[in-house]
Amino acid sequence: MDYRDTHRRWQDRFDTRRLADRLGGVAGDDLTAFGEWIAARDMFFLATADASGQPQCSYKGGDPGFVRVVDASTLAFPVYDGNGMFLSVGNLTENPQVGLLFIDFNDGSRLRVTGAASLDEHDPLLAEFDGATLVIRVRADAVFPNCRRYVHTHDTSHRSPFVPVQGEQPPVPDWKRDPWFDGTLPADDPALDAAHPTAPATPSY
Repeated sequence: MDYRDTHRRWQDRFDTRRLADRLGGVAGDDLTAFGEWIAARDMFFLATADASGQPQCSYKGGDPGFVRVVDASTLAFPVYDGNGMFLSVGNLTENPQVGLLFIDFNDGSRLRVTGAASLDEHDPLLAEFDGATLVIRVRADAVFPNCRRYVHTHDTSHRSPFVPVQGEQPPVPDWKRDPWFDGTLPADDPALDAAHPTAPATPSY
């Protein structure tokens, strides 16, 4: 891992340069050892920035297996229907540098991945990700586990009913049927079909 002068200044301020060098030395670009662990995750956080450096951090969730290690240094994940703002997708189109944080909330273990992202409307993996509109691939340049000591653990998991499942139609989020959004939804949005079931009330954003 390459440290900049700003990193070194704080490392020296708190006498952690030696520790940082030891940890940075194991941060390669090989995802192989973490493939099964990543595939078992049902969420991660994605950090992006636009061309001017304006940042965004987004939660990405799905059923386990929705993030795949496709080769030793590349992982892929689907883009599902969201709020239509496409902040992450727009950002990585301008600036491909991204950061991903995976957390296992059962034991607190976590993994950071940084790299360059790309997307393809015709990615062959689209056919394998039910409900995906796009597929994003990330070519890793640094992969490293993180200290777990401050991660709060949770013993139970409640799956979102909106995660696409093969052969099932996910419910419409209630906010899409709020009159405030009248006339704004895509022409093929299931929310426009009055017969389509709506999920129980959820926060709008």
